[in-house]
Parts: sequence; structure tokens; C-alpha cells
Amino acid sequence: MVNPQIEESWKEVLADAFAAPSFWQLKEFLIEEKKQHTVFPPGKFIFNAFNLTPFYAVKVVILGQDPYHDFNQAHGLCFSVQDGVPHPKSLLNIFKELRDDIGVPVPASGNLTRWATQGVFLLNATLTVRAHQAGSHQNRGWELFTDAVIQQLSQKREGLIFLLWGNSARSKATLIDNTKHYILETVHPSPLSAHGGFFGCKHFSKTNEILRNLGKTEIVW
Repeated sequence: MVNPQIEESWKEVLADAFAAPSFWQLKEFLIEEKKQHTVFPPGKFIFNAFNLTPFYAVKVVILGQDPYHDFNQAHGLCFSVQDGVPHPKSLLNIFKELRDDIGVPVPASGNLTRWATQGVFLLNATLTVRAHQAGSHQNRGWELFTDAVIQQLSQKREGLIFLLWGNSARSKATLIDNTKHYILETVHPSPLSAHGGFFGCKHFSKTNEILRNLGKTEIVW
């Protein structure tokens, strides 16, 4: 984290965010945190979403809140887990909606790298977490950084599709210029809320319809 290993286009557009005092304070916090605790995801994966989906390759943005906090799960992509890890409940509900929406069978792997490499930017509001303590790195500076990420996408790109699932993600709508971009909102895919509107939202087919109308390649979900 002293010199973040991040893809060049992101390094350029986020230069001010990396130079901000809040980011330096965040780095100091993480250095101390790692001396005493296990932190997820591993360092090489913290900016995985950025490295897999360069700034000018982004077509769709899915916003999550916090990395998974158990071993071998988090790898820098929201909702995604590494190969061989059982599907967390929210991810399983995402796959169920995908199946019901466009007929994609529930995959064996919950690794969403295949989405990221097609231009689906899988961003968590907080990019690290202490092992087994959900939300433990919230309000330490990550949100200021990831809000800047959303603002840069809103300002410097056009025709992006933002999928905002749940109250935390929906609160970010104010950062997005809805005259330039598309915003699809619904409840979180968590078992606590999925039946309140996530199931049946058809965000996957709607996203591909928008991409098709824009003359862009559809996502192979």
C-alpha cells in the first residue's frame, strides 16, 4: 500500500485521491492494523477490480459495501469469492436472479473475474477488512477514496450503467450524473431483503439491452 500497485489508467485519474491526506492516514492505519491482525483481501488483491477493469474499459459498475471477512474468500471484487469457495448467500441470490432473468445456470464457481474482464467494475465501498469482523475498516478513509472513484467515472465517462443494490449502494446515486449515465436500483441481494425486489429486478437483461442500444458488446453473464 505504500505505493499502490494499480493499473496505469486508474493511477492517472486517481492521482489526487492517492495524494489526499485521508489516503495517507488510511495507509498508516493499514500498516498498524496488519501488525496486529489478519487483513483481507491479501495485499495483491486490494486493487484487483481496478487491475482487471481499466478505467476506459468500464461499461457496468456494481457497488458492494465490504469485503468478505473469512479466509480465501475476498479477492478485491465485490460479491465475488475465489474458486473453490462455497457461494455466500448474497452471491447465490445474484446467481438465482441471473438464472431466472436470462437463463444462465448457477455456476460452480463464485469467482466473478469473468465479469470484470468484460468491463464490469466490481467496486466495494471499503476495500479491506479485519478477519472475521465485518465493517471493521469502515470510516477509515476508504469511502472517501471510492467516492472519488465513482465521481471520476461519472465525470470522465459517458453511458455507464450503475447497478445499485441496497441502501449503501443507492446512497451513492448522488455522486452519479444521471443525465450521462444509467442507474438501476433495487434492494440488496441478501436473504434478508432479496424477496423485497431483488428477485425479479431483471438488471442483467436490462443492462444488456442498454449496452445493445448503445452499440456496445453485451456482457456474457
